[in-house]
Amino acid sequence: MNKIELLAPAGTMEKMKMALLYGADAVYLAGKVFGLRAYGGNFTREEMKEAVDYAHKLGKKVYVTVNIIPRNEDLEGLDDYLKYLQDIHVDAALISDLGVFSLAREVAPDLPIHVSTQASAANWRTVRMWKELGASRVVLAREVSVKEMAEIRKKVDIELEVFGHGAMCISWSGRCLLSNFFTNGKRQSNRGECIQACRFKYAVMEETRPGQYWPVEEDDHGTYVFNSKDLCMIDHIPELIESGISSLKIEGRMKSVYYVAAVVSAYRKAIDAYYAEGGAFRVRPEWREELEKVSHRPYTTAFAFQNPDHSAQEYVKSQPEQPYDFVGLILKEDRGNKENLVQQRNHFKVGEILEYLTPGGKVGLVKIQKLVNGEGMEVEKAPHPLEELTLTGDTLLPPYTILRRRAKHG
Repeated sequence: MNKIELLAPAGTMEKMKMALLYGADAVYLAGKVFGLRAYGGNFTREEMKEAVDYAHKLGKKVYVTVNIIPRNEDLEGLDDYLKYLQDIHVDAALISDLGVFSLAREVAPDLPIHVSTQASAANWRTVRMWKELGASRVVLAREVSVKEMAEIRKKVDIELEVFGHGAMCISWSGRCLLSNFFTNGKRQSNRGECIQACRFKYAVMEETRPGQYWPVEEDDHGTYVFNSKDLCMIDHIPELIESGISSLKIEGRMKSVYYVAAVVSAYRKAIDAYYAEGGAFRVRPEWREELEKVSHRPYTTAFAFQNPDHSAQEYVKSQPEQPYDFVGLILKEDRGNKENLVQQRNHFKVGEILEYLTPGGKVGLVKIQKLVNGEGMEVEKAPHPLEELTLTGDTLLPPYTILRRRAKHG
């Protein structure tokens, strides 16, 4: 059995590197145009080439999203863009629109194509059609159950990718018009500018009684009729792998560096344990605990085993919990002096005990014994954003280790 791919989001170069270092086999990212995350950071052409070169040196892959649902004017320059992706040896382009797919086959025939989840592929005939057109992988619609994944795998010999973790959109495969409506057409979700209108509070107003609002659902806090919980399949790795999928995808190009690293680390451990243990595989509580430490809404398995009922919706609040603060990133390790160079991401101080997460997945505690700023002066705290300091602690940590602490509000 070929090991499934762990695919992570990369909204920026830093997130891309952290995802790969924490265990992802591949990342997906977007250029400045033609993608569906206008506010995810995204990559210039030069940065994309750098990302591809970096990943390939590690023996890993980069996929670029070209999944916009284009209007006529959006086609301008698209042919040159697709050629560029082919020239820098991107491992695949994620495409949802049939016209973009056709253009890619025409101008960049050596560029592999993955069909985006935006194409709503939910049955084996659709998947087979995409294969016949030349796709090498299909990202199944998020509405597809594990049972249906297995049925599709039996019918079609093609790579299948599914979402295994992250935020869920209330609209069918993300096809939403609310952003367009609420902004008078200025921000369209299907062109990368979603305002997450599904997370807003809503009430009903009867037109003859303006200003009188009734909640759609009785609740002390209001109502969130469209507000989905977050997808989490960490407890169901065996079912996903045994369904025959090729890639497990984590959502979150707009999430933090800390989020990407921690979630990738947890799923890396779970996937590796399944292949190492076979029938003796068991879910470790520390994997789920790690996922509880990142920003998230309550978790659900969504459509994986049945059509979700009200239990998949979040009626209390729309904003995710942030249980832990990301306070520092280890940049260098000085074994001779038993020191680390750390970049501050949130304030911390001498004497504080912080939790760490290493790229290898190790979790532990470190006590800050001494801090020296860039001018060589010993200081009591690190209050300045992105300040680099020399840290002496009771544990020496490898580069790219994350330092965190429980949030006061968590």
